[in-house]
Amino acid sequence: MSLLSVNKRTLLLIASFVWLAAGVNIAHIGLEAYANGYLSALNILLSVAVGAVFWTFIFGKLVVKHTARISSYADERHFFLKFFDIPAFVIMAVMMTGGIAIRSFGLAPEVFIAVFYTGLGTALALAGVRFGVNWLRFEPAAA
Repeated sequence: MSLLSVNKRTLLLIASFVWLAAGVNIAHIGLEAYANGYLSALNILLSVAVGAVFWTFIFGKLVVKHTARISSYADERHFFLKFFDIPAFVIMAVMMTGGIAIRSFGLAPEVFIAVFYTGLGTALALAGVRFGVNWLRFEPAAA
């Protein structure tokens, strides 16, 4: 077996770390923007709404989909990057590129960064937590 191959359960742990790290990073950017005078009840409510929409319609479903895909693999060991499929890597690359562009080119006001990034980052981090829960609960198939 290759040093780069891991068992199915470890794929869930890798997914947990990747999503949690991305979420914490994005939420941190949003919270830094909040610190520049944008903290208000309305903005917090909007961040919660953004997070709820992303969790409900995207990331919650993504966690279920990828956990089921990983669990269904016939072989026990896989290349460590198989915690995602190709479309998920493309989506992540597009989101990262878009987010960097928005901030680098000043395409959105800072209040948008505060509200949107905090909500999005929280939903991403929640996906990481959920992958971690799935890792803890993972039961290998009986041989």
